[in-house]
Amino acid sequence: MFKDEIVSLLVKKTNLKKSEIVNLLETPPNPDFGDYAFPCFILSKKQKKSPKIIAEQLVKQIKPAKNIEAIKQVGPYLNFFINKKKLAEQIIKINQDFGEQKQKQKILLEHTSVNPNASPHVGNSRNSIIGDSIYRILTFLGNKIERHFYINDVSKQVAMLALVFKPTDKFPDLLKKYIEITRKIQKNPKLEQKTFELLHKFEHKDKKTIALFKKITDTAVKGQKKIFSSIGIEFDYFDYESKYLEESKHVLKELQATGKLFKDEQGRLVLDQKLTHLLTMMRTPVLVLTRSDGTGLYPLRDLAYTIEKCKKHRNIIVLGEGQKLYFEQLKQALILLKKPYPEAVHYSFLLLKGIGKMSTRKGELVLLEEFLEQAKQKAEQSIKQRKTKGDSTKVAIAAVKYAMLRNENNKNITFNLDESLRFEGDTGPYLLYSYARASSIIKKAKSKKTNKIKIEQLTTQETELIKKISKFPEIAEKAGQLMAPSLIANYSHELAQLFNEFYHANKVINDKNQAFRLKLVQAFRTCLKNSLYLLGIEVMEEM
Repeated sequence: MFKDEIVSLLVKKTNLKKSEIVNLLETPPNPDFGDYAFPCFILSKKQKKSPKIIAEQLVKQIKPAKNIEAIKQVGPYLNFFINKKKLAEQIIKINQDFGEQKQKQKILLEHTSVNPNASPHVGNSRNSIIGDSIYRILTFLGNKIERHFYINDVSKQVAMLALVFKPTDKFPDLLKKYIEITRKIQKNPKLEQKTFELLHKFEHKDKKTIALFKKITDTAVKGQKKIFSSIGIEFDYFDYESKYLEESKHVLKELQATGKLFKDEQGRLVLDQKLTHLLTMMRTPVLVLTRSDGTGLYPLRDLAYTIEKCKKHRNIIVLGEGQKLYFEQLKQALILLKKPYPEAVHYSFLLLKGIGKMSTRKGELVLLEEFLEQAKQKAEQSIKQRKTKGDSTKVAIAAVKYAMLRNENNKNITFNLDESLRFEGDTGPYLLYSYARASSIIKKAKSKKTNKIKIEQLTTQETELIKKISKFPEIAEKAGQLMAPSLIANYSHELAQLFNEFYHANKVINDKNQAFRLKLVQAFRTCLKNSLYLLGIEVMEEM
């Protein structure tokens, strides 16, 4: 809000673009140095002067505007001091929410896309939680988002299940059956050939095989949808790999026309990628597209699917760290075909103590559904011990989501459930409790008379809280640009900390500044609610 005014002043005097200035503006580490600082280094080369001299000249040229209290030069920096009382007037006008912005663009976002062979586990749920938060952030910023889930219904995993699946089997049976058939194949490798025979039948439109695969896939997808929906994660479209069987043949012809397609020693069709930078990443940079019997592999159908997706709108896909190389191979194939490719948001592994990286095939995993139930039970115990109120399910979901989102996407997480469920520190329950505390203040004040709002000399805690609330639109914008939910999560924690510092140092009810402080509490409450919504966390009025 006031930052835009500073940017406008600098655009006029520096001839820099608005976007350049926005990216350069810093927040000084010490409030005594101002609220925003502009480093003059970028102008030094153009003007052939030291950044310090440039700052000295600019401070004389730029005069404080209505919302800017003072401008000071500190070394090579130009520091801006905003009018805190005017900022406070703006902040306390915040009502229910900040409001979603006008529509900017249409975006197709693909995330989750777990194999239809089992219930989702905690490890791959990080994809879903990051993807859902990105959806919320981009929607909040005014974009129209389509949420897509890609279903590998022609996968080897489904073919393996088909060897042991019975029509009476339910969703919980799939994981046991999958582990069972995996172990059988390990003991008897000849059994694996039967999966390839089933895939060959499916690709050649054998009705019985198609019906069996559909039954397995429908069972899996229905169960997975229910689990994700229980934690507030929904999808707009479910795209099936089998839909791209015919289209993948056209893609194969296009690749053949490039002269880069050849048969390897095993008789498989592979794409030569030696002339790309993949040579530095792989000993033999090739993308295998078919089996020796001519049936297509996942990458071939994925190419067809991705080409169709990218015809629509801007395209974003959330992928695990283990798929970085594969995505790069896919991207290089699309570049060869002169087709657009998606923007990838990669995330690192989520590890649990005693398990490490999870594997469905080995059965070394913790199912998301069971993990959430365990979290709920622990939250229930904690609520009873504290002799307080609260919905244990909401507390558990907040704990899990926040713990996954507060770390940067590219950082590994070693998940500690007990730590995540604490009501103090950098946790989801702490944020919920801070919101409930603000709600309690508002509720108590309803029976009290409020004076006319008059902003007196602001205390340090009031000033810091006001400044932090004012940063929300800026943080949301940056989180959308970088597709980084961790920015929102860390902002939420800092915001809650400043509110609690304000609450402990400043009396609200029955104080001469009650009217203003109640408005400030309401503004905080609204801001935190919006922040938590972007993380997929639902607030509670009482705790």
